[in-house]
Amino acid sequence: MTVRHILIVDDDEDIRDVARVALEVVGGWQVSMASSGSEGLQIAATQQPDAILLDVMMPDMDGIETFQKLQVNPATAQIPVILLTAKVQTSDRQRFAELKVAGTIPKPFKTMTLANSVAKILGWED
Repeated sequence: MTVRHILIVDDDEDIRDVARVALEVVGGWQVSMASSGSEGLQIAATQQPDAILLDVMMPDMDGIETFQKLQVNPATAQIPVILLTAKVQTSDRQRFAELKVAGTIPKPFKTMTLANSVAKILGWED
């Protein structure tokens, strides 16, 4: 069985750490982490993860801009992206749906169910 590789892009170190533990321990996946959109773009292009968890609100380059840059790069355009967001208003949900992301997971997320949520969104359930 192939071990899946997930890239977490979030400027909050605590969220990255909690998500990494949840995905490694519960999901059994390999995890890489980036603290900014620009770092996430570099890691995604070089490591080609199976999926990306992307924070929407980051200081240097927000998640929407990062997602759009992932989409125009042939090396990363096919990687499914799940947005991690504290924004859950109807207008934001509609905007995210128009982006054709794989899905969204609200923050704060439940640590023990994060891997299950990711697996469900991506169809990785066994």
